[in-house]
Amino acid sequence: MKRQSFIAGVALFLASLTLTISCANPASMIKTSNDTASTGTGGAAAGTRLGYSAWPGWFPWKVAEEQNIFSANNVPVDLKWFDGYLESINTLTAQQIEANSQTLNDTVSAIAGGADQVVVLVNDNSTGNDQVIVREGINTIADLKGKKIAAEEGAVDHFMLLLGLEREGLSPSDIQFVPLETGKAAAAFVGGQVDAVAVFAPFTTQALKRPGSKELFSSKEFPGAIPDHLVVSRKFLNEHPDRVQAMVDSWFATLDYIQKNAEQASEIMAKRAGVSVEEYKGYAQGTKIFTLEENLQAFQPGNTMSSLSYAATEMANFLQEVGLVKQKPDLTKLFDDRFVKAYAAKAKKA
Repeated sequence: MKRQSFIAGVALFLASLTLTISCANPASMIKTSNDTASTGTGGAAAGTRLGYSAWPGWFPWKVAEEQNIFSANNVPVDLKWFDGYLESINTLTAQQIEANSQTLNDTVSAIAGGADQVVVLVNDNSTGNDQVIVREGINTIADLKGKKIAAEEGAVDHFMLLLGLEREGLSPSDIQFVPLETGKAAAAFVGGQVDAVAVFAPFTTQALKRPGSKELFSSKEFPGAIPDHLVVSRKFLNEHPDRVQAMVDSWFATLDYIQKNAEQASEIMAKRAGVSVEEYKGYAQGTKIFTLEENLQAFQPGNTMSSLSYAATEMANFLQEVGLVKQKPDLTKLFDDRFVKAYAAKAKKA
């Protein structure tokens, strides 16, 4: 899929992605009923259960459903919306869904805990939409020493917080960590219960409503540290590789649709978020949707964070060092690029 206009089209889509959230739990601003495709429900035999939650790089799945892109690719999908991101991870680990949208860091953690999951597609890379936000008077990472900092324990922004601390020579024991679900963490920060918070968009918008608050650092400073993926259980992949392929094909077809129908796609995603199209702004630089070429490159071996295998190894080492996992997981079967490659071969012929 050699499309020079592709990035421009995705940029139009991302430029519409700002969620304005009240000081209540941001999840309350989002419609919470499960999405249900017309193609069926109740597991892989009827409809493949695909989980997603409130992250800019995952809203295209809703476009795929509403524009019948799954059906066009002959895959029955039961699209499942999760108010809580961590809940979606746990649901995949329990094999109550077949596929989920989640970060590499959280997938590595799940595998370390005994899950058997496979990364088959890169949706995007966080380039600023994961942030550590602090109260007035905190100006450097060193200032975090001894402070109360909230984040969802073991999830992606806890990981980023620890990366920032390590960069400045601080350890987890140097702060007072307050484990809270992401929406509650943002609310606690706004309410003055903690000094800082690590959250992802759109919860960043809520956190920044505290007077005098500001971003201290973000995922922009850690390139490649937070890639987001389509992850499936190995059982589902082994039993239904055709459905995995069809979901990957549907993703790229959806990005094509967004490129050509940016306004209509934005309306669909705004409705899923429960806000107006006019309220979508500002996330363009914070989430980079991966092209087909970038997907192919990411699955290749390498010695930088742009290589998924290298990034996963670095994450596993770090998670063990800070005590988030007891032992390094086996990552040798974590990635399967055959579905992206198969789509590339079909796109080249087309």
